Amino acid sequence: MPRSMTGFARAEAKSPEYTLVWEVRSVNHRYLEMHLRLPEEFREIETALRETVRKKLQRGKLEATIHLQPEQGGDASIGLDPDRLAQVADACRRIDAQMDNCAPVNPLEVLRWPGVQIVRELDRDALHERSLALFADALDQLIDNRAREGAELAVYINQRLDAIAAEVVSVREQLPNILQAQREKLQTKIAALDVELDPDRLEQEIVLMAQKADVDEELDRLDTHITEVRRTLKQKNSLGRRLDFLMQELNREANTLSSKSVVSETTQAAVELKVLIEQMREQVQNIE
Repeated sequence: MPRSMTGFARAEAKSPEYTLVWEVRSVNHRYLEMHLRLPEEFREIETALRETVRKKLQRGKLEATIHLQPEQGGDASIGLDPDRLAQVADACRRIDAQMDNCAPVNPLEVLRWPGVQIVRELDRDALHERSLALFADALDQLIDNRAREGAELAVYINQRLDAIAAEVVSVREQLPNILQAQREKLQTKIAALDVELDPDRLEQEIVLMAQKADVDEELDRLDTHITEVRRTLKQKNSLGRRLDFLMQELNREANTLSSKSVVSETTQAAVELKVLIEQMREQVQNIE
C-alpha cells in the first residue's frame, strides 16, 4: 500500500536524570533528504541516525530534533563550580572598586560565564543507546502516520480511476456511431456538390477518415494504464516515481484522444479525462 510523505511524530522517554524527546516531521520531496538538529553531545550518533532513516524511508524531506532536559534535583542537575564562581565574583568586585556608578552584577550574566555552570556527567553510552532506540520508535510512529494518509490517498486515486474507466467505456460504446455519423456526413456533403466521383477513391477517403478518427488503440492503452496503476497501488516498495510515470502516460493518451476527436462528445470526454488525471497527479506527488 502507498505511504504519504507527509507526517509528524513525537517520542518521549523519562529517567530520574533527564527527559529525552524526539520530534520528527516529513514533507514530500523528490528524493530522501535529512536534516538532523543535534546538540554537540549527540554528534557521535549522527551517522547511526542517518543509517536508521535510510533503512526505513525512501523519499521525503525529513527534519528531526532531539531535546534533552535534565531533571531538577536529579543526578544530572545543573551545579556551580565554586572556584570559578569565586574568581568571577572577585573580578566583579575589583571592577566595581575602580568604576563609578557601576551597575549591579546580574547573576544570570554570571551563569553564562564559561566554567561557572557545570553539568554532572551522564552515562554517555547509555544516553546514546537510549536516544537511538527512541529515534527508531519516533520513526515507526511517523511511518504509521504516513501509511494511514497513504491509504486515504489510495482510496482517492481509485475513485478517479473508476471515473476514468467509465469515460473510456462511454467513448468505446459511442465510437461505432461516431464513425458511421462521420461517414454519412461526408457522403451528404459530396452529394450536395452534385459531382461525379470515383467510387473507389471515395471509399478510400472514407476509410482514411475513419482511421484518423479511430481511437480504439488509445482506449485500449488507457485501460492498460488503469490496470497498472491499480496494481502499483498494491505494491509495498517505493511507488511514487512509478505512479508519476503512469500519470504521464495516462495524460499522453488523453491528449491523443483529444487531438483525434471529431465530435464534441469525445472532446468533452478527453477534457474530463485530463481533469481526473491532473487530480490524481497532485495526490501522487505526495506518495513515497
